[in-house]
Amino acid sequence: IPDFGHKYYLQFSTEDYRTGENAGSCLATVLYPRKKSPPVVSIKCSHTKDQNEIQEEDNRLYQRIRQQSKPITGSNIPDSHGNIEPALEPAWALAVAGSSSIMWEKSTEDLGYFLAQVKSVKQWMRKDDFIEFDYTVLLHEMPTQEMISCHMRLTWLPGHPLKVKHFCASQSHGLEEGSGLGSGSAAGLSEERGANF
Repeated sequence: IPDFGHKYYLQFSTEDYRTGENAGSCLATVLYPRKKSPPVVSIKCSHTKDQNEIQEEDNRLYQRIRQQSKPITGSNIPDSHGNIEPALEPAWALAVAGSSSIMWEKSTEDLGYFLAQVKSVKQWMRKDDFIEFDYTVLLHEMPTQEMISCHMRLTWLPGHPLKVKHFCASQSHGLEEGSGLGSGSAAGLSEERGANF
């Protein structure tokens, strides 16, 4: 769009990150303004799973975490061989969902990110029904190949938005601005801005 920026029209399919099964297809438009402002995104998806099935999966994940006798802690997930201990799979699942909001916020027309590894995770025990985790995650920046370290605090209860606060640092750039809040379900994220922490 002359003097304004670039607009992209996308058609893509999604898959369940655990099983690789087709999870639906989406149509989207993404407008990147020339000035340094976030892209404007419009997206419509058709899902192969119905909402009840997604809620059941969320509830199973939640119950698995709540049934732990002590807080979940771990490091280097997956390990150097690509393996994830079964006891750490729920923490990894939430890391995938939470880091998606960071990647969404940090991505630009020229840079993209992938979750490379959870360097550390610690569950906080709460008196209410919410579950809360602190993570240090490594994001792989493309095309620079740089690894970006981000601290992420994630809070979740099924039926409520997944809340994510974060700040990121990179070796070459020092501290970078953090987000405020990303929110969504463990099955899908929407974005909501808030204060740094």
